[in-house]
Amino acid sequence: MESGVVKSLISKVIFITGNQSQRSCLSPSGSYQAQIYDMRNKYILEYSLIIIVILLSITGFWNIYFGVDANPNLYHHLHVITNLIWLLLLLYQLNLIGKNKHLIHRKIGLAVLFVGPLLVATTSLLSIHSAHKGLISGRGDFLIVQNVMVTIELGFLIALAFIFKKQRKLHGAFLLSTAILFMGIALFFTLLSFVPQFKIEGPDTFYRFGTAAATSRYVCIIVGLIFFLKAYKNGWPLLVAGSFFSLNELINNFLADHNQIQLLTETVGSLNQLLGFLISFFILFIVLLSTGIRKRNGPKVQFESIGFVDSGQLADFTPLDRKKQSDV
Repeated sequence: MESGVVKSLISKVIFITGNQSQRSCLSPSGSYQAQIYDMRNKYILEYSLIIIVILLSITGFWNIYFGVDANPNLYHHLHVITNLIWLLLLLYQLNLIGKNKHLIHRKIGLAVLFVGPLLVATTSLLSIHSAHKGLISGRGDFLIVQNVMVTIELGFLIALAFIFKKQRKLHGAFLLSTAILFMGIALFFTLLSFVPQFKIEGPDTFYRFGTAAATSRYVCIIVGLIFFLKAYKNGWPLLVAGSFFSLNELINNFLADHNQIQLLTETVGSLNQLLGFLISFFILFIVLLSTGIRKRNGPKVQFESIGFVDSGQLADFTPLDRKKQSDV
């Protein structure tokens, strides 16, 4: 009789202790909180890049909205809004990863299906408008090659992010690399607007356009190189993105040597703006859809412990099916 009571007490103690250990693993305190803190520190460079690009985007567009000759139009509004939405989406997604909220991260990530094509479409629209404006004024568009190529490269990076979505780190690197494209352009206009050594003060200082462009190119390469050295296996997309401006400059020089800049400006500037917007949007939208939307249907397991997956991120845990829980 006594032995039966002792066994019952021991089993209850084991049951209670087991439940408490599971709750301690899942609580926001202790080692789990430390792991989350380490995860967020791990992405400090990524956080810094996105925040810096957001600030540069504000300073880059400052003169358009608040300068002496400020005259923003619909094209600028669309471009600024979509840029900020994209950058804030990247920041929010990174924050979810830092908090180990991967299920929410994947759901919010579906917004890229729409925001990504919209971003490329507005970039394409602004490129067509800029070229058309250059034709009308007769002054040409000195950024025609960069505008066209950045539009193509932006869509290329977003498409690759979806193609490699099963490789989590590489997927994230491709999405983050789009921020470097924005950084290069925003830094160029920020230098021209706020740094005295780069300000245009008359015909004698027109060479500063080239100096500001070269500075932006070098900064982008250095930033990309930093991410590459941090994690060369998955950081190379940022180095590639950082090198795009230098590649575009080579293309620009080649076209200039063969007197094709004017032809390119006329071709882009003569395009129908609405049609260019729609075509750009649906091409990328269809490409992203064609990669397939992966639905996670892995085996459902109990919360038993906290561990790390091979990628270095906290593992996802899925509770028992509700029906099974109700049967217990």
